[in-house]
Amino acid sequence: MITLLSLGDTMIIIWFSVFIFAGIIEISTMDLTSIWFSIGAFFSLLLAVFFPNELVLQLLIFVIISALTLIFLRPIFKKYLKRNEVRTNADRLIGKIAICTKAISEDERGYVKIDGKLWTAVANESIEINEKVEVLAIDGVKLVVKKL
Repeated sequence: MITLLSLGDTMIIIWFSVFIFAGIIEISTMDLTSIWFSIGAFFSLLLAVFFPNELVLQLLIFVIISALTLIFLRPIFKKYLKRNEVRTNADRLIGKIAICTKAISEDERGYVKIDGKLWTAVANESIEINEKVEVLAIDGVKLVVKKL
Protein backbone atom coordinates (compact mmCIF):
# COMPACT_ATOMS: atom_id res chain seq x y z
CA MET A 1 0.00 0.00 0.00
CA ILE A 2 1.38 3.42 -1.02
CA THR A 3 1.05 6.23 1.48
CA LEU A 4 1.74 9.86 0.82
CA LEU A 5 4.18 11.73 2.97
CA SER A 6 2.92 14.52 5.15
CA LEU A 7 3.95 18.11 4.41
CA GLY A 8 6.38 18.03 7.34
CA ASP A 9 8.08 14.84 6.14
CA THR A 10 8.28 16.19 2.60
CA MET A 11 9.89 19.43 3.77
CA ILE A 12 12.41 17.54 5.89
CA ILE A 13 13.45 15.58 2.79
CA ILE A 14 13.58 18.74 0.66
CA TRP A 15 15.64 20.78 3.15
CA PHE A 16 17.99 17.86 3.75
CA SER A 17 18.43 17.49 -0.02
CA VAL A 18 19.15 21.20 -0.45
CA PHE A 19 21.61 21.04 2.45
CA ILE A 20 23.49 18.10 0.93
CA PHE A 21 23.31 19.36 -2.67
CA ALA A 22 24.64 22.84 -1.78
CA GLY A 23 27.37 21.21 0.34
CA ILE A 24 28.44 18.98 -2.54
CA ILE A 25 28.56 21.97 -4.90
CA GLU A 26 30.69 23.89 -2.39
CA ILE A 27 33.10 20.99 -1.95
CA SER A 28 33.51 20.63 -5.70
CA THR A 29 34.06 24.36 -6.36
CA MET A 30 35.62 25.66 -3.12
CA ASP A 31 34.55 29.17 -4.13
CA LEU A 32 32.39 30.06 -1.11
CA THR A 33 29.25 30.45 -3.18
CA SER A 34 26.86 27.69 -2.15
CA ILE A 35 27.86 27.02 1.45
CA TRP A 36 25.57 29.88 2.50
CA PHE A 37 22.56 28.12 1.00
CA SER A 38 23.58 24.96 2.80
CA ILE A 39 23.57 26.90 6.09
CA GLY A 40 20.14 28.36 5.31
CA ALA A 41 18.82 24.91 4.42
CA PHE A 42 20.17 23.51 7.69
CA PHE A 43 18.21 26.05 9.75
CA SER A 44 15.11 25.43 7.64
CA LEU A 45 15.59 21.69 8.18
CA LEU A 46 15.59 22.27 11.94
CA LEU A 47 12.39 24.28 11.62
CA ALA A 48 10.82 21.52 9.52
CA VAL A 49 11.58 19.01 12.27
CA PHE A 50 10.11 21.12 15.08
CA PHE A 51 7.44 23.04 13.13
CA PRO A 52 6.52 20.71 10.26
CA ASN A 53 3.55 22.69 8.92
CA GLU A 54 5.19 26.15 8.86
CA LEU A 55 6.26 26.18 5.21
CA VAL A 56 6.26 29.99 4.89
CA LEU A 57 8.42 30.35 8.01
CA GLN A 58 10.85 27.72 6.68
CA LEU A 59 11.17 29.50 3.34
CA LEU A 60 11.57 32.87 5.03
CA ILE A 61 14.31 31.55 7.34
CA PHE A 62 16.08 29.92 4.37
CA VAL A 63 16.13 33.19 2.41
CA ILE A 64 17.07 35.39 5.37
CA ILE A 65 19.84 33.16 6.76
CA SER A 66 21.29 32.45 3.30
CA ALA A 67 21.30 36.15 2.39
CA LEU A 68 22.76 37.31 5.70
CA THR A 69 25.56 34.76 5.72
CA LEU A 70 26.33 35.50 2.07
CA ILE A 71 26.42 39.25 2.59
CA PHE A 72 28.22 39.40 5.94
CA LEU A 73 30.33 36.26 6.29
CA ARG A 74 31.51 35.66 2.71
CA PRO A 75 33.80 38.74 2.60
CA ILE A 76 35.37 37.76 5.92
CA PHE A 77 36.02 34.16 4.84
CA LYS A 78 37.24 35.22 1.37
CA LYS A 79 39.79 37.50 3.01
CA TYR A 80 41.24 34.68 5.10
CA LEU A 81 41.02 31.94 2.48
CA LYS A 82 42.90 33.59 -0.40
CA ARG A 83 45.03 30.72 -1.61
CA ASN A 84 45.68 31.24 -5.30
CA GLU A 85 46.75 34.85 -5.06
CA VAL A 86 50.39 35.38 -5.89
CA ARG A 87 51.64 38.41 -4.05
CA THR A 88 53.98 40.71 -5.93
CA ASN A 89 55.36 44.08 -5.10
CA ALA A 90 53.99 45.61 -8.31
CA ASP A 91 51.26 47.40 -6.36
CA ARG A 92 53.96 49.65 -4.92
CA LEU A 93 54.00 51.39 -8.33
CA ILE A 94 50.53 52.84 -7.79
CA GLY A 95 50.83 56.55 -7.14
CA LYS A 96 54.37 56.78 -8.50
CA ILE A 97 55.47 59.04 -11.34
CA ALA A 98 56.65 57.55 -14.66
CA ILE A 99 57.92 58.97 -17.96
CA CYS A 100 56.13 58.16 -21.23
CA THR A 101 58.53 56.55 -23.71
CA LYS A 102 56.01 55.71 -26.46
CA ALA A 103 52.97 57.93 -27.00
CA ILE A 104 49.70 56.71 -25.53
CA SER A 105 46.31 57.44 -27.08
CA GLU A 106 42.84 56.41 -26.00
CA ASP A 107 42.88 53.69 -28.68
CA GLU A 108 46.50 52.51 -28.41
CA ARG A 109 48.79 51.35 -25.70
CA GLY A 110 52.10 53.00 -25.12
CA TYR A 111 55.06 52.52 -22.85
CA VAL A 112 56.20 54.20 -19.67
CA LYS A 113 59.46 53.88 -17.79
CA ILE A 114 59.33 53.59 -14.03
CA ASP A 115 62.08 52.49 -11.67
CA GLY A 116 64.27 51.70 -14.69
CA LYS A 117 61.76 49.26 -16.21
CA LEU A 118 59.48 49.60 -19.23
CA TRP A 119 55.79 48.91 -18.74
CA THR A 120 52.93 48.79 -21.20
CA ALA A 121 50.51 51.56 -20.31
CA VAL A 122 46.97 52.67 -21.14
CA ALA A 123 45.18 55.95 -20.46
CA ASN A 124 41.87 57.68 -21.07
CA GLU A 125 43.71 60.60 -22.67
CA SER A 126 46.51 61.21 -25.14
CA ILE A 127 49.97 61.34 -23.64
CA GLU A 128 53.07 62.36 -25.59
CA ILE A 129 56.64 61.07 -25.31
CA ASN A 130 58.60 62.42 -22.31
CA GLU A 131 55.47 63.57 -20.47
CA LYS A 132 55.20 62.67 -16.80
CA VAL A 133 52.33 60.41 -15.77
CA GLU A 134 50.99 59.07 -12.52
CA VAL A 135 50.24 55.36 -12.13
CA LEU A 136 46.59 54.93 -11.12
CA ALA A 137 46.25 51.14 -11.19
CA ILE A 138 47.61 47.90 -12.55
CA ASP A 139 45.39 46.03 -14.99
CA GLY A 140 46.94 42.64 -15.66
CA VAL A 141 50.42 43.41 -17.02
CA LYS A 142 49.77 47.00 -17.99
CA LEU A 143 49.70 50.20 -16.00
CA VAL A 144 46.74 52.55 -16.05
CA VAL A 145 48.13 56.08 -16.05
CA LYS A 146 47.06 59.70 -16.22
CA LYS A 147 48.89 62.80 -17.36
CA LEU A 148 50.27 65.07 -14.66
